[in-house]
Amino acid sequence: MVAPNPDFYNEIAAAGGANVKMCFQCGTCTAGCPSSKETAYKTRKAMRMAQLGLKDELLGSDDIWQCTTCYTCEERCPRGVPIVDVVVAIRNIAVKNGKMFDAHKKTAGALIKYGHAVSINDEVKAMRKELGLPEVPPTVLANDKAKADFDKILAKVGFNSLVE
Repeated sequence: MVAPNPDFYNEIAAAGGANVKMCFQCGTCTAGCPSSKETAYKTRKAMRMAQLGLKDELLGSDDIWQCTTCYTCEERCPRGVPIVDVVVAIRNIAVKNGKMFDAHKKTAGALIKYGHAVSINDEVKAMRKELGLPEVPPTVLANDKAKADFDKILAKVGFNSLVE
């Protein structure tokens, strides 16, 4: 078993996932979680691992990526624990530690390149035109200044370095 990291809770809190210690392990989150019905993800287990400081085990688990951030757990939590914030914070810590699925890297690469999670190919342009829409949506794809501003934001927050 991996040694607990007593500072992990503080790291989660600093990343926006405060109040993980408020969870008293009732299991309501897991019972209502749509992902837990279809995957190995168990919200309660992730919360407990975070509480115990099992950083390496939790960050190395694929389970943290199974949460759909639907907020069902939070809506049902009797303690009002911001569970989704905790999960997102843990994911952010994982990414900062170089743990990211290839599919997520591909999406991040598209954001960097296009300003969108997906590019607009010729087929999509044709469908948009057929529907009477502009071939390119009025987003950063059609606005060089908006894309330049978006690029500045990505650079400022260090997004590009996370996927290199």
